[in-house]
Amino acid sequence: MFDRLAHIESPPHFTVQKGRLTQKQCAEEHDAIQLHRLSCWVMAVSRLFKRFCGLHKANARIQACPPGYIHRRAFSDSKVFNNGDDTVLPVLIVGAGPVGLVLSILLTKLGVKCSVLEKSKTFSKHPQAHFINNRSMEVFRKLDGLAEEIQRSQPPVDLWRKFIYCTSLYGSILGSVDHMQPQDFEQVVSPTSVAHFSQYKLISLLLKQLENLSFKLCMSNKLEGLNHRPFQERQLLMGHECVSIKANDEFISVTASFLKDGKHMERNIRCNIVVGTDGAGSTVRKLAGIDMRGKRDLQKLVSVHFSSRDLGKYLLSERPGMLFFIFNTEAMGVLVAHDLKQGEFVLQIPFYPPQQNLEDFSPEICEELIFKLVGRELSDINVIDIKPWVMHAEVAEKFISCGNRIILAGDAAHRFPPAGGFGMNTGIQDSHNLAWKIASVVKGIAPSSILHTYETERRPIAIFNTELSIQNFKAAMTVPAALGLDPTVANSVHQVINEGVGSILPSGLQRAILDGIFTIGRAQLSESLLNEKNPLGSSRLANLRRIFEEGKSLQLQFPAEDLGFRYLEGALIPGTDDALGAPEGPTGHRRDYVPSVDPGSRLPHMNVRILSNSSSEVTISTLDLISGDKIEFLLIIAPTDSSYHLAHAAFKVAEEFKVSVRVCVLWPAGSVKQVEAGSKALLTPWENCIDVVDVKMSSNPSSWWDLCQMTDKGAILVRPDEHVAWRVKSGVVGDPITEMRRVFSATLGVKLHNNRDQEADR
Repeated sequence: MFDRLAHIESPPHFTVQKGRLTQKQCAEEHDAIQLHRLSCWVMAVSRLFKRFCGLHKANARIQACPPGYIHRRAFSDSKVFNNGDDTVLPVLIVGAGPVGLVLSILLTKLGVKCSVLEKSKTFSKHPQAHFINNRSMEVFRKLDGLAEEIQRSQPPVDLWRKFIYCTSLYGSILGSVDHMQPQDFEQVVSPTSVAHFSQYKLISLLLKQLENLSFKLCMSNKLEGLNHRPFQERQLLMGHECVSIKANDEFISVTASFLKDGKHMERNIRCNIVVGTDGAGSTVRKLAGIDMRGKRDLQKLVSVHFSSRDLGKYLLSERPGMLFFIFNTEAMGVLVAHDLKQGEFVLQIPFYPPQQNLEDFSPEICEELIFKLVGRELSDINVIDIKPWVMHAEVAEKFISCGNRIILAGDAAHRFPPAGGFGMNTGIQDSHNLAWKIASVVKGIAPSSILHTYETERRPIAIFNTELSIQNFKAAMTVPAALGLDPTVANSVHQVINEGVGSILPSGLQRAILDGIFTIGRAQLSESLLNEKNPLGSSRLANLRRIFEEGKSLQLQFPAEDLGFRYLEGALIPGTDDALGAPEGPTGHRRDYVPSVDPGSRLPHMNVRILSNSSSEVTISTLDLISGDKIEFLLIIAPTDSSYHLAHAAFKVAEEFKVSVRVCVLWPAGSVKQVEAGSKALLTPWENCIDVVDVKMSSNPSSWWDLCQMTDKGAILVRPDEHVAWRVKSGVVGDPITEMRRVFSATLGVKLHNNRDQEADR
């Protein structure tokens, strides 16, 4: 989240209009100039050295060779996906992070048999991801109260709504940014809100959900039977590493390696589909031979997980926040406050190998770094875990492989900078898009070609979110740059030391040069320089305030991208009157979400009241009209004759396609008395319908059809993942049965044999 920090801008040249520089300030200016000269000298010598000694190196590509391989053969849908063989598991998920666990829950709720392999023997307690955006929380609302449990368990929002920039946690505050706006709590655009909840806590809740679905957690050292019996559904196998994948015309065979009684053993698992949700270093991706495309090694960092209730108590009362960006002459880092009440934190520190190594980040050294950033010692500090990691911005060249049989999701398919929290959230939404499509194939509703629409729809979103994350990461770098630290220059110097003339120097000298450069760079943060009385310091602080006021620093929320992302092609019917063109690119700034029912968009949220004969009044979200437990489309219409006629056509055609459809008749506010007869009588013999009425809110006085920018003669068909498959703004032109056949055929990828008498159907 934080870049390779310390270096200065071009040497500061300024004149003092009032007063004189102190001796210390003159020394600091002299140090800055000397540092700039040293950087220029190192880079100039490097260029000469490369030119005359031919040290330009081609980018080496390391080909990973895991202990397995994929063997491909041709196959057909009929043999593979609906073979009725109980010894073949329909879906095997490799990787038990949030993405894999959410997918296993969604598939199980849809009636698809699946199991999960996890390489690790235990689940990590390292907090990792912690920001859950609106759309992911909407997905969690369908998982038996998961969203509500997260909201009950997370810290109060006032404890994490701000990012704080300071010289130390006990020192001066350089600025702060509040990332919450009043509309974020009014549930106008969504029935739920964003959350701050550590990944390991989320995994714990997901495991409870799986336990409620009769999943069994199996440890490798307690397994018996191995290959002597078919692999069962609803198992989560810990300590099992996928080492090979072979495909034939009947099934895929996955070999999993595990340790039992100190011995390495293997077992073979037969399945129809393999989904790789096994993280950024995905084995499934490597076995499938799928490359990543994008920017590698944006930054190397060390993540220090520690606890201190004393620190949590202090921040709770004095300066609560989610992220603390700390800059001083001794150290710099980003502190993530996962839970102030529990005193749980993660410190992110820039890491510069090979001049630095992991031994430089022992628990004792990390404690000293933490004390420097806090501004005093902590008597109850406990360093729990220290992990290096590398920041990338890459997307897999494809998400689907081996004839729609091997699928990538989550970090296995895309790796983002953590700025904005898009990594886990994009992965959860991958699972949501994928689950109903896999279920449609396994149940024989759609051909396997529908799985390719997962890549068609989700890969552009991943590419967009990659660019947005990079922009947000760059925005984070504007703050150190404003303080006189230019991360790009620091990176260039580090690269020169590694690849240029510095590479021939002894390692100890390389380390000394790097440490010297960073020490001189951090001198720009001294209190004597960074204050309002110093002309240069005053200018820098004014620039910093301007960055915060204009929203140009690191952002937390992106409502337009969070809720407003749209699939332009895939399992949908593009609107004929849409002026699509190229979608607007990411800006890196917060933009408000604008509701839309254009095909591919997420169905807008509005509160509606269910109309029934009972005296109770139940208010729900329009998103609650879509079932999470079955493959069912939703047709939203107004109570007009032509729309009822369209609903009849939709029911008839859905039966032909062997898929369920529900009709929602949405009445305008104030029309309750007209509904006494209800829509059921008008839709007989079909009964899967519901009457609802607009609930007007002061914060959102629009009617449903006004919100959707449609007339009440329009209609909207919504997919099981709550995205619009088709809509017509002012009524169907022509035969509604023909139109519904076209819509379901294109959405499901099913080609009907059209030897039907449509007049007889009508």
